[in-house]
Amino acid sequence: MQKTTPVKVEFIALMALLMSIVALSIDALLPALPQIGNALGEDDLSKHQQLITMIFLGLGFGQLIFGPLSDSFGRKPMVYIGFTIFIIGSIICVNTASFEIMILGRILQGIGLSSPRTISIAMIRDLYCGDHMAKLLSIVVMFFILIPIVAPSLGQFILNYSGWQGIFNFNLIFGLIIITWFWLRQPETLINEKRIPFKWSIFITGTKAFFKYKRAVIFTIISGFITGSFMVYLSTSQHIFQVQYQLGDMFPYIFASTAFAVGFATFSNSQLVMRFGSFNIAFYAAIAYFLISLLYVILFCSGENPHLYVILGFFLIQFFAVGFLFGNLRSLAMQPLGHIAGIGAAINGFISTIMAVPIANYIGSFVTTSALPLFIGFTIFGLLSVILFLIAKRLTD
Repeated sequence: MQKTTPVKVEFIALMALLMSIVALSIDALLPALPQIGNALGEDDLSKHQQLITMIFLGLGFGQLIFGPLSDSFGRKPMVYIGFTIFIIGSIICVNTASFEIMILGRILQGIGLSSPRTISIAMIRDLYCGDHMAKLLSIVVMFFILIPIVAPSLGQFILNYSGWQGIFNFNLIFGLIIITWFWLRQPETLINEKRIPFKWSIFITGTKAFFKYKRAVIFTIISGFITGSFMVYLSTSQHIFQVQYQLGDMFPYIFASTAFAVGFATFSNSQLVMRFGSFNIAFYAAIAYFLISLLYVILFCSGENPHLYVILGFFLIQFFAVGFLFGNLRSLAMQPLGHIAGIGAAINGFISTIMAVPIANYIGSFVTTSALPLFIGFTIFGLLSVILFLIAKRLTD
């Protein structure tokens, strides 16, 4: 199967929806964080962020299991197993009266959802490569971004009528519909001849093979920096807009606008990547990401939040740059890993996610009365990303 494989709309839709289960499980919960904390007796607002960041911990570790196993047993069975674990985690979240057990349930949800998230990328890599793969990933991510645009508003609507438990129930029903469609309509993409016979050593040999490709490692680390700083926004945006700016129920609409910026950028990337190349676009997007963040830090170094429209403008420009980074970074990292697409996608996702969680938790702990720490984090990791791009430019695997 080569990169000239015709692109089917249904395939794009299914891959986007598999990823969207992850986004819905994260973003729809944002308006409910204070209510969940109150219901479970946790008054520390900074700990409420863990309901968002800890699902990423599960996402990171789960990929190390499902990615390698999918190289041996096929992509589809791993999706089914992962979704079963997601169901277990969801049941725990809905029925617990303990904040700590809720965190455990969120980690289990993340482990389960790591399967469709990782496997969808591996399935795309089974069929496509190069800038063609980058274009397809951009289209998939563009549709995937539609979920964060509507998810907080949807979460707020469900919260108003059925409580925070209803959000978990809706996510579960939505996931069941997608998995059923996937089971009925999506063929297996990893043919038997390309499967790697299962041995416990594949986890070690696959990891060694991944680290032989220096550019893949570099682009994975950059993904960790960008994902981590973006995750800070995900986990603190509710606090910034509802508490610092006292916007109340306007938060879902503001969050949707920033998600739209990412979605519009990924659409633009799908139109431009074949002409300019994924590396060039991602490199200049990283430079823009750094410079925009630096400008905010210079202008508002006092720590006092600017007018709502000003900070929203910075966020919109910032996440427009992020939209050019997400799909291209994954594509650049996966390009040399076609022969180990499952474990390659797993390690790429694991490293970037495990890097992102402590970055998000650390920076997020400072976002109490001002958004300035958020942009300081953007600046630091934007600069590190640009430096790594310059190093990668000199390397050839």
